[in-house]
Amino acid sequence: MEFSIRNAKKSDMPNVLHLINELAIFENEPEAVEVTVEDLENDGFGEHPAFHCFVAEVNSNIEGIALIYNRYSTWKGKIIHLEDLIVSKAMRGTGLGTALLDEVVKYAKKLGVRRINWEVIDWNEKAITFYEKKGAKVLRDWDVVWLDEVGIDNYISRID
Repeated sequence: MEFSIRNAKKSDMPNVLHLINELAIFENEPEAVEVTVEDLENDGFGEHPAFHCFVAEVNSNIEGIALIYNRYSTWKGKIIHLEDLIVSKAMRGTGLGTALLDEVVKYAKKLGVRRINWEVIDWNEKAITFYEKKGAKVLRDWDVVWLDEVGIDNYISRID
């Protein structure tokens, strides 16, 4: 199978959002996606993009994405966060995931980062095995912590 990995373009964002929604369904959270095509276009392109995205293209169709952004670690310095690596259900097991991860790692090396971080849902054993085979460490003793929009509003209401 022939495919190519390339930097995403603004015009790819409808297809990127389609894959994001496909992932949300896979993770049993189909209603959780709030981002829009317009958000992706505005946030990912322009003078100060909030993210960088690679796409995997097969027969002119986008079948996978890797969306990353810069972070800073107080222990390591510059790092990259891999927000999502998504391969369409029909294309899983074809090498697209490896090719996308390869591109992310090469990009990170070029930037001189000291670490690439990402999360994987604990029941997705296929993904965990995939990442571990690539040499990634899965830290099972850490929990992800976040405040959603309601949590932020509630927090602010208590400090104002």
